[in-house]
Parts: sequence; structure tokens; C-alpha cells
Amino acid sequence: MKFKKSIIEVLLVSFVLAFSASAAAKDLRLGLIVPNSHAWTAAARSMAKDLKEQSDGKYTVSIYPSGQLGSEARMLQQLQTGALDMAFLTLAEITNRAPEFGAFYEPYLVENVEQAGELLNGPTATKMLDNLPSEAGVVGVGYGIASMRVMLTNFRATSAEDLSGRKIRITPFPPVRDFYNLLGAAFTPMPLPDVYDALANGQVDGVDADMELVWKLKLYQRAQTVLNSNHMMFPVIGLVSGRLWAQLSESDRKLISGVAKKHLNALFPKYTKIQAEMTRNVKNAGVDVVDVGPDFFGDVTDEWDVQWTRKAPVLKDLKAEAAAIKREDAPQ
Repeated sequence: MKFKKSIIEVLLVSFVLAFSASAAAKDLRLGLIVPNSHAWTAAARSMAKDLKEQSDGKYTVSIYPSGQLGSEARMLQQLQTGALDMAFLTLAEITNRAPEFGAFYEPYLVENVEQAGELLNGPTATKMLDNLPSEAGVVGVGYGIASMRVMLTNFRATSAEDLSGRKIRITPFPPVRDFYNLLGAAFTPMPLPDVYDALANGQVDGVDADMELVWKLKLYQRAQTVLNSNHMMFPVIGLVSGRLWAQLSESDRKLISGVAKKHLNALFPKYTKIQAEMTRNVKNAGVDVVDVGPDFFGDVTDEWDVQWTRKAPVLKDLKAEAAAIKREDAPQ
């Protein structure tokens, strides 16, 4: 009887411990605007697996891609109220709340994804995250990237003047709007899934995108020209709800932010390969891919710089860091 009692007691203790661990476990909801096939979503899945393992099951992550939880503006609101725990968002909506983040869109601030990774992990970009709790009610845990921006047109484009008066689909936030305003283009916001048909029916004449979207959304099928300009980087930022953050222990904050930053950072080498692969695919599809640089845009890049140095003084520090990175990369 005593032996049986001991077994029962052990089983009861094990059950209580298991129940307590289960009750303490938390499922974090993470939203993204990009589709399930996108590299950002893959990074979120890898992060979720890693976090579950490192927390011994204390934290799991449910991922909602493709804007299932609404627009990025809506997801930011959910982060602020605590209805959403985490998100991997473009910097577009953050720039609407914290204009200094628009400085990252300086044309030709960096030359490629690798340089973007160095800059976004540098002292100025890291320090900028400190202002997000007060400015936007969220905590920034790190940056990632998509491919550098290019321009696809359904007409033959041989100069920046060819873009004047044309309807170009853009992500509608101030730094990108200002760039296309200076080019004389009529920027046209619309959901990305609608762009393919819009290029065919003349609703838009072109799109500001990256090679991954040009290829995966088959936009190249509607193209006369792809200007391989690499004119801007396009960061993603990892965000945690400020309300959730306030409830976390210091060790859990360190764990969650460390795992998120690790997988966001993994996007930099990944996108170096993705951009090269997608560019080859588009060229092999018979599209006229034209390499252009800063000279193609004439004075527009300088005019943008003047405007945004006033709007975001932090741009001076970012430019200094970017210049040092470019010097290090220059052939000796």
C-alpha cells in the first residue's frame, strides 16, 4: 500500500508540475503584411521554432501572414493596445509615427544589402530604437531587409524624364512619396496583389518594388523595362507590444529580443542570394533589365537629401556611418 501511495503521489506531483508549466506558457501572436512564401515570413517561422526551444516551451508563436490581421497601420494599433504581441513590419508605418526613420530611405545611402546590414546594426540605427516606446508604444528588437528597390515599367524607360507624369505604384509614406514627387511621377497607392492587372489595364504605368516581388508576383510579365536601380533599401523592423514588454521579466525580454534579432539579421545574407537569383530569373524571362545608378536621377537625389536632412537630422549620422562602410568595401 505504501508503495502504491508513493507512485500516486509522484504522479500527482508530475501532473501538477506539467499543468503549471502549461498554464504559464504563452502563445505570442505575430503579424506580417507579406505572403506566406515571403522570406520575412520564413524568418518569423524560424524565430518561432527557436524561441519555443530556447524557452523550453514557455513561449510559442502563432504567425499571421498576408495581412490577415489587417493593414500595417491596423497591426500597429493592435500592438499598442496589446491585442497583438509581435509584428515584422516595414518601416513605412513607423515612419508615419517617428519621422526620423524616414532617413533610412535616403537614395543610395547604401549600395547593397550587405552594407544595409552593417548600417542597420550600427550605433545610430540601434539607438533610434530607443525612442519607439514613447513615440509609437512599441519596442523595436531589430532590423532585417528586403532586396534593394527597383522600378518596373510597362513602357520603355531610358531616362528619369520618362517617369514624369507616369502613374507609379508605391508604398505610400513620406520619404518614398517625396522621391517620386521630385521625379514628377504620379504616385498611386494600391495593394500589391492588384498591381499585376493594374499594369495591364493602364491603371498604373509602373511599380516601385524589389526583384523578389517582381518575380514572385509575376510582375515581369507586364514589364517593358526593369530599371535595376537599387535606389533605396527597404528595411523590416521587429516589434513587440509595449504592453506585453511591461509584463516580461528582464530575462524573457533578453530572450525574445535576442532570438528575434538573430532571425531578422539572417535576412541580410539571405537577400544577397535572393536578389541575385531573382534578377537572373527576370533577365532569363526576356525582360529588358537596365542597370542604372545615381546619375540616372540627376538632381533628384540631392534635392531629396536637402529635404530630409531638415526633417530627420539623424540622417547626417547615418550618412557618416554609411560612408565609412563604403570606404571599407572599396577595392584597395
